[in-house]
Amino acid sequence: MADLRSSYLGLELRNPVIASAGPLSQSVEDIKALADAGLGAVTMFSLFEEQLLRDAERLVELEEQFADITPEAISFFPEVPRAEADAVTNYLRLVEKGAQAIDVPLIASLNGASRGGWVHSARSLQDAGAAALELNIYYVPGDLTLGGEEVEQRHLDILRAVKSEVSIPVAVKLSPYFSSVGAMCQRLDRAGADGLVLFNRFLQPDIDLDRLEVVSGVTLSSPVDARLPRTWIAVLRDHVEASLAASSGVDQPGDVVKHLLAGADVVCTTSALVRHGVEHATRLVEGLESWLDGRRLTLDQARGMLAVPGRTPADAYERAGYVAALEKAKTTYGSLS
Repeated sequence: MADLRSSYLGLELRNPVIASAGPLSQSVEDIKALADAGLGAVTMFSLFEEQLLRDAERLVELEEQFADITPEAISFFPEVPRAEADAVTNYLRLVEKGAQAIDVPLIASLNGASRGGWVHSARSLQDAGAAALELNIYYVPGDLTLGGEEVEQRHLDILRAVKSEVSIPVAVKLSPYFSSVGAMCQRLDRAGADGLVLFNRFLQPDIDLDRLEVVSGVTLSSPVDARLPRTWIAVLRDHVEASLAASSGVDQPGDVVKHLLAGADVVCTTSALVRHGVEHATRLVEGLESWLDGRRLTLDQARGMLAVPGRTPADAYERAGYVAALEKAKTTYGSLS
């Protein structure tokens, strides 16, 4: 049987298939179910910058409201109305209990887009027991006067701020919408990112023709979505020190294999588990093992087998692939040029 042990962010995993941030980690029972299904690590759903800011504002309001209360009356200090506790406290408790309940690394997730004080919560996540932190920088620059360099610098500033708060590994989940994705990944690598998660999917709105409204929603990824991250992982494989995590498009064991052949250190999945059930993780891991055994390959031999060769000019390599694809398409669809 193939040895699936892998390394990600300096963490030792029993296999390279991990749960990505999503809705399947809302409770300790959920987290344990993901680990019991055989995954190598579990990434929790994201704690958002906006949640942290709301909780901070609530605390300031409370302090201002009762600033003049006498020490003798402290026992009458009222409770802030809330269902149980604030989102941040709940998240930290879940990290603490979840990390203790499973025998694989639990990765916490922070989602934000500014350089504000929310990044200091990274230390609390570390103290709660997170083995690593995934920093999901979801930033859509709506200011049309904002230049690309400023957008890129914001990512670097957030990463450095978080890295200054923690000693655990930090992975950056980023989008593919940069003028030069490869250069941005290398800059994040040099700035201290322990891992790069490729890619975040921006939620793009649609138009309801009946109601004449702009509508938004979340859709599950499909194997077609895997091509973009797989392309960049294949290019980056020998050009960054950071671990590479493939995200999006994983549905069947073959999708896992393809990402690993391109050079991914780990493969992240959530949509497949939502679509097929958490137990589908077992099929993904067993399918990978079966594929390796069937070809008498070790995981180390397969990983990066189809990555862009390190000394090959990546732009020429990609251009050649583009031209070859068009030439092949002509036989089926006619000329596309």
